[in-house]
Amino acid sequence: MREAETHLEHPAITRKTITGLADRLPAVAPELPEHPDYPRILAVFNHATGPLRTKDVCEALGHELLPKNVEGTRAKLKRLVKLGILTEADTDNFTRKQ
Repeated sequence: MREAETHLEHPAITRKTITGLADRLPAVAPELPEHPDYPRILAVFNHATGPLRTKDVCEALGHELLPKNVEGTRAKLKRLVKLGILTEADTDNFTRKQ
């Protein structure tokens, strides 16, 4: 009898866990702007273990570290911050939003 009760508790625990995790997920993922760099930028952050600076992202994308490339990438990173995908902890220090 105790074994049957234990088996009935498992789905309840699983449901509670999944419901708690689902509350943390955004309702709808924001749509990325139509530029090929955005998915590539997100891939860089998916592999990162910590915050990245704009120049780090430029290098990971294979862009030369020219001012126009750095500023263009910084603008894209700031746009991802506005969309709620990235956060900027301090000046030019970006990370994936948790």
